[in-house]
Amino acid sequence: MASVRSFRTLDDIGEVTGRRVLVREDLNVPMADGRVSDDTRLRAAVPTLAELADRGAIVLVLAHFGRPKGPTPDLSLAPIAPALAAVLGRPVRFLDWEGAAAGAAALQPGDIALVENTRFFPGEEKNADEVIDRFAALGDLYVNDAFSAAHRAHASTEGLARRLPAFAGRQMEAELDALDAALGTPQHPVAAVVGGAKVSTKLDVLRHLVGRVDHLIIGGGMANTFLAARGVAVGKSLCEHDLVATAEAIFEAAEAARCTIHLPYDVVVAKEFAANPPSLRTCNVHEVAADEMILDIGPAAVEALADVLKTCRTLVWNGPLGAFETPPFDAATVALARTAAALTAEGSLVSVAGGGDTVAALNQAGVAGSFSFVSTAGGAFLEWMEGRTLPGVAALSHA
Repeated sequence: MASVRSFRTLDDIGEVTGRRVLVREDLNVPMADGRVSDDTRLRAAVPTLAELADRGAIVLVLAHFGRPKGPTPDLSLAPIAPALAAVLGRPVRFLDWEGAAAGAAALQPGDIALVENTRFFPGEEKNADEVIDRFAALGDLYVNDAFSAAHRAHASTEGLARRLPAFAGRQMEAELDALDAALGTPQHPVAAVVGGAKVSTKLDVLRHLVGRVDHLIIGGGMANTFLAARGVAVGKSLCEHDLVATAEAIFEAAEAARCTIHLPYDVVVAKEFAANPPSLRTCNVHEVAADEMILDIGPAAVEALADVLKTCRTLVWNGPLGAFETPPFDAATVALARTAAALTAEGSLVSVAGGGDTVAALNQAGVAGSFSFVSTAGGAFLEWMEGRTLPGVAALSHA
């Protein structure tokens, strides 16, 4: 795969002993009582930071935290430094912006320092030249390891890649390789599962995918809008009736592209949205009563979708099939996710998933670790599924 990559990785960076390497990470972690409550993103940064430090680089970590408007003590990265040191198993110094230049100059090969919140500069989000200059003055080389921030053209994500020799970190490399395997140069047939509440939030995703995949499986509240476009009465279900014409246009585009759109033909319904409601029943999609709402895909449809996945070589998944947060409306998502995980384990399917709800759903199914790749990038993953150019990735490609 390395031969077709459009970006350089740490394997291409050469000798780094004593060189100052600016590494952009995503350390925008949840906090509780002044402490990191979930260190998933910190652990994801370890491979790149540890490798560079072990190779003798002077590592300066750049990251944002929250949405400050200028210096904001409550949004300082200072509390992140000890948590990052804990997952790295080595010291991490903290540098505020006033002492950043002097602090960086005092570091020795193998040292790691976390620099204060990049967004303390208003020009960071504007990709302003003076901010790029200030960041670039700290380092000799630039490594972007934050795919989740790659959809933003900021000074620390895009500007630096144009100013310094630029490389992808290990996390970024894994993400880009996985995305290429899913939609860039995938093995066909390709299936996409797209779920979620509203068609309006994923119109661009659907339009892009019908021209790229062989099977488009639509779930969640979105499916109701497509069912309505097919003349199905969906009762009280969440449905964007004003987008029925748009759904019809997507059907037509899919037919022209020879992409099969899969909608459920049996559904789980209830008269109220609550956990295990007494009115719960499974019925044919044409038998939904006027006072019922569709809350999940039925077991027969799940079995049929599982059969579809068994014919495919690649799967990209974004969004749950039902209202998975409330039992038993997680059943379809869990069942199909376990099928995908089993096919991945036996080597017949490359499975790539992403998006916050998707990660939560796969964790609920107990299979997040069994997919080929699960992206924790929310906005960047969605924009990639829409076929958009991500500025942070494009800048690495041009570096």
